[in-house]
Amino acid sequence: MSHTSKPTDFKLAVVAPCYNEEAGLPEFVRRLEAVCAGLGCAYEIVLVNDGSRDRTLPVALDLAAQHSAVKVVNLLRNFGHQAAVTAGLDVAQGDVVVLIDSDLQDPPELITEMIAAWRAGADVAYGQRRTRDGETAFKLFTAKIFYRLLKLLTQSDIPSDTGDFRLMDRRVVDVLRSMRERHRFIRGMVSWVGGKQVAVPYDRKPRFAGETKYPFRKMFAFAIDAITSFSVVPLRLVTYLALSILTLAIIATVTVFVVKLVNPGYFIPGFAATMLTIIFFGGFQLLALGIIGEYLGRMYESVKARPIYIVEQVYQQQEGRLTAQRPVHPPAAM
Repeated sequence: MSHTSKPTDFKLAVVAPCYNEEAGLPEFVRRLEAVCAGLGCAYEIVLVNDGSRDRTLPVALDLAAQHSAVKVVNLLRNFGHQAAVTAGLDVAQGDVVVLIDSDLQDPPELITEMIAAWRAGADVAYGQRRTRDGETAFKLFTAKIFYRLLKLLTQSDIPSDTGDFRLMDRRVVDVLRSMRERHRFIRGMVSWVGGKQVAVPYDRKPRFAGETKYPFRKMFAFAIDAITSFSVVPLRLVTYLALSILTLAIIATVTVFVVKLVNPGYFIPGFAATMLTIIFFGGFQLLALGIIGEYLGRMYESVKARPIYIVEQVYQQQEGRLTAQRPVHPPAAM
């Protein structure tokens, strides 16, 4: 992606997915407004309500009524974090777009450094975590394993210890909007686009309020989506393992035949070994079918070409009062 000079007069769009964030949303918008106002540029804040079950939507609407820069995208139901981010990107209008979660673990104040990196020629400026306060040792360990495994299995250069917190040039956003796969891994998709991508280190804070929206079950599903979206290595590993087992089986068969030929009366014991071999082969076959099934399932979901999300309504100030606009229909899946 070619690098061109950045405009001095630009518009910033900040996209923030929200799921059950009623307690922390006012403080999030307050800090975000202070940062954006300090930049001296035009800006908008796109809050995407991802089917929250608490008062996130009423709180977001109150904030939109108080701040003309706030736009609220209300999804018809909970579609998941990555789908909510996609909805925000489809609505956002800006020369640069920042993705940030609304739980205040990622500091809005870092946007100033990201803008500086963008002005210096970066197409993407991503937040890279030095420390992660308030998270369990188990989550830190599994996150470390996930990023290392992802780097090993995929061909995309996905930076370690990063999330979706990042600034992107409009050119990158437009490419992302054209990528309509259902099982989405935004940070991997951004890395795949390429261009000049630079890290902005920071220390991640504990949640301002509420509890994590990513328990182990969701983290595991997210990891599967990431690996299957960017790598066919698991399928190749199944092939290699199958060839290795087949080779061992041929060697064992030849060995048994030679022993019987040389010493016809020799009894080869091994009932336990035979049973263990059958169990091993059965387990391997089920694992292979499971891996193949993951890829087939994603192909099946893609073939149906259903929308990634459905917008119920978009709310924004117009002429001093909050109005509901017509829903935004996402681009059709390819």
